[in-house]
Amino acid sequence: MKVLVVGGGAAGLMAAGAALRQGHEVTVLEHMEKPAQKILVTGKGRCNVTNDCTAEEFLHHVRTNPRFLFSSLGAFPPARTMELFESLGVELKVERGRRVFPVSDKAEEIRQALLRYADRADIVHDGAKKLLLEPLAQPEEAPAAPEDPRRPKKKKPGPAYRCVGVRGTSGREYKADAVLVATGGLSYPTTGSTGDGYKLARQAGHTLVEPVPSLVSLVSHDADCKKMMGLALKNVTLTLHEDGKAIFEEQGEMLFTHFGISGPLTLSASSHLGDMKKHKYEAFIDLKPALSEEQLYDRITRDFALLANHAAQGALVKLLPSSMQPVMVARWGIDPATRANQITREQKRELVQLMKHWRVSIDARGDLAHAVITSGGVSVREVDPKTMQSKKALGLYFAGEVLDVDAYTGGYNLQLAFCTAQSFANNL
Repeated sequence: MKVLVVGGGAAGLMAAGAALRQGHEVTVLEHMEKPAQKILVTGKGRCNVTNDCTAEEFLHHVRTNPRFLFSSLGAFPPARTMELFESLGVELKVERGRRVFPVSDKAEEIRQALLRYADRADIVHDGAKKLLLEPLAQPEEAPAAPEDPRRPKKKKPGPAYRCVGVRGTSGREYKADAVLVATGGLSYPTTGSTGDGYKLARQAGHTLVEPVPSLVSLVSHDADCKKMMGLALKNVTLTLHEDGKAIFEEQGEMLFTHFGISGPLTLSASSHLGDMKKHKYEAFIDLKPALSEEQLYDRITRDFALLANHAAQGALVKLLPSSMQPVMVARWGIDPATRANQITREQKRELVQLMKHWRVSIDARGDLAHAVITSGGVSVREVDPKTMQSKKALGLYFAGEVLDVDAYTGGYNLQLAFCTAQSFANNL
């Protein structure tokens, strides 16, 4: 069978390698000079390749349409991904949150492993401009009869087309028995994710769920963020509130930027955002999650006793990073000249509240160009969950981020690309 894979990213190369091992002839269309560039920016350049959990546990971390993945994830769970990369010569390690990385901490090693997996595929540097679709003859419908509740409901119409290939941006036509669209979403367009797959899906009549950024930095108009830009906080707890109700809480690392907040905790929190026009969002940071409010009060009291003659900011030297100290004093509302031994119990209580509940207003998502992944895409209602074949066009398939399936941060989204790619190849 001739297989054409559109997109030489994580899903595309995984599908190509798996299809080759099924004995098929594979061509990969990749419009970038260097395939799988997006892998190089994942996991801060280290590539969080999967998560070392069971398929059942994995599904709890899928944000959109987890049921669609039941079959593909069951057939190719994280353990199979780890086995595959180790067989390709990549030594792996498991870190906090069961995140899986190459021991080398180099994403390039994962990219090279995928290229080796697909090394017998013909990789052509061309884009995909148009699907080659042939209309299928539809059976004539009988005249409509009066509705009878005892009769089964009429079946939905089948595929209207057969996909027989793709016309490239070069004008060249590539004929194939199976065409897989694995073009990714819209995030990090400089790596090749430019939304081409959505255009192809529309040509076959597919419904698209509007693509929006997910796992993205968050914009805040709070001027304090800019004052602390570049400050990375470790071992803090971030809680995201929607209309005053907590919808996400996790401990880890985050970063203040010139436009708001970023870092692993922020990316995770961002995937829980809904319609920002309808809801109000706020982030609260617990700067000392290991201490209760009473323990923190006692700690502050001891510090202030040791630094009795220091002004308010100097009294915070053991509690906060230097760039946060003046910002804290300003938000605290205390006279900066106040000495530590003059600070009242009530003022210390106020400081405890600020340190345990540092508030940051959330005004917008970061843009798609800098999102880790895209949420939205080809509606999974129009794709067979076992084979990844389109219900609109025979011979047309989808895998990876182009589908309306996405998960939280932690290696889950690459695993989604891998398992949907394997389902395509193993069911040809």
